[in-house]
Amino acid sequence: MQNSATFVRKEMLQAQEPPTSERGAIKWVRENLFSSALNSVLTIVGLVAAFLVIKAALPWLLHSVWNANSLGECRDIIAARYGEGATGACWAVVRERWHQYLFGFYPQELFWRPTMAFGLMFVALAPVLYYGNQRVNTIMTGVVSVLTILALIGISLAFPQTIGGVEAGALAVLVAALVLGGLTAVAWLAPKRLLYFTLLYPAVGFYLLWGGSIWGPIGTLAGFAVLVVVYNLTKGQLGVVVGTGAGVVAAAVWWLAIQSHVTGALHSVLPLGTAHVDSDEFGGFLLAFVIGVTAIAASLPMGILLALGRRSDMPLIKALSVGFIEFIRGVPLITMLFTASLLLQYFLPPRSNFDLILRVIILVTFFSAAYIAEVIRGGLAALPRGQYEAADALGLDYWQAQRLIVMPQALKISIPGIVSSFIGLFKDTTLVALVGLHDPLQGVTKVVRAAIEWKGIYWEPYIFVGLIFFACCFSMSRYSMYLERKLKRDHR
Repeated sequence: MQNSATFVRKEMLQAQEPPTSERGAIKWVRENLFSSALNSVLTIVGLVAAFLVIKAALPWLLHSVWNANSLGECRDIIAARYGEGATGACWAVVRERWHQYLFGFYPQELFWRPTMAFGLMFVALAPVLYYGNQRVNTIMTGVVSVLTILALIGISLAFPQTIGGVEAGALAVLVAALVLGGLTAVAWLAPKRLLYFTLLYPAVGFYLLWGGSIWGPIGTLAGFAVLVVVYNLTKGQLGVVVGTGAGVVAAAVWWLAIQSHVTGALHSVLPLGTAHVDSDEFGGFLLAFVIGVTAIAASLPMGILLALGRRSDMPLIKALSVGFIEFIRGVPLITMLFTASLLLQYFLPPRSNFDLILRVIILVTFFSAAYIAEVIRGGLAALPRGQYEAADALGLDYWQAQRLIVMPQALKISIPGIVSSFIGLFKDTTLVALVGLHDPLQGVTKVVRAAIEWKGIYWEPYIFVGLIFFACCFSMSRYSMYLERKLKRDHR
């Protein structure tokens, strides 16, 4: 008789590690690099290409020279160190001409002004990028403040200047420490209040960069104050659209007909101001940031209005928005820049004195706004109709629905496209070299290479400029990813 008894294990077997081919680096390499015959061939070809590039570039980078007064001296140093026929990078051109790549032909004794404006720009961006976040606002403002002060100290040592027996660099450092210290305290105690400085920064930045009478920027701010006052007085009786239009008309009347007389009288009574700097002296990354940041900040709200106008049920508003968007998108940016350089002045009011940089900013803003409008229109089209019906059910009017329900969701969906447009816009600032401005990639590099000391140098300036552009664009891309993760509200 057979024994039918069964065996039941009373203890669990100890867990064992998976096979070597199914864990760790070996698994990753097998699945990602050699998962098929085609992927294996592509991986091998890529590794060979990377090896050849590194083999050619590594000696050139390792033989770099940082201290030299000319390209010929660089080559002599490389030949003396590594033998005849050796090649190496001559970064001495960056060491000698860094100020031109950063500031163009801005007066050296006034380098503290764009440096201060650049630091304050990040302080002004902190409450916008990280609204209400006390910790991040304080850290960002504090770090920017320290870096700005260190930069001002370095500039004062590299370009010393004395005004009335007082060291100008030390005075600039003291003023910067007081201002930035106060802003850091505001970021720590009341981070949302820092938004007031964000609203004031355009006038502060303009005054620091261009200088002149202090009453000009104050008069411009007064025009915006007129706009707000007229809007608040009229929106209750006339509505948001008509109230906004009345405010814009009132501000335009102030700017075009009244401001120059008022600011001129104030300047004659109390002549406060700093040395004026012409736009012709702007260049390098100073010019790129002035055009790029201004166009980015102005094109986003303009693009939102154009997107809403294109989806409007009002035939005139829709026709104007569609015509503007399609015309701008159908014209190359080069054409827009030449229009800014040659034709825009003819369409401005008499006695208007818009210099070339301001004209370029206007046309670049229009160009970017048209593309931003289409990106945001895609976000609006992606929203389900139920969101609009929910706004109607709550009794919200058009602008309340757009502000509270529709536009926040549409902007969240459009973040990747908006940031991509901003990155492309910032890189396209190099095209202003075609209208006579000294951008960092072509304008300043041509000036540097035209000097007899650096005639024949090629790769180093382009690599230096490219690395800075990459750092800026990569930072925007990373912030876009952070914002997408922060606003993500679906299942995780």
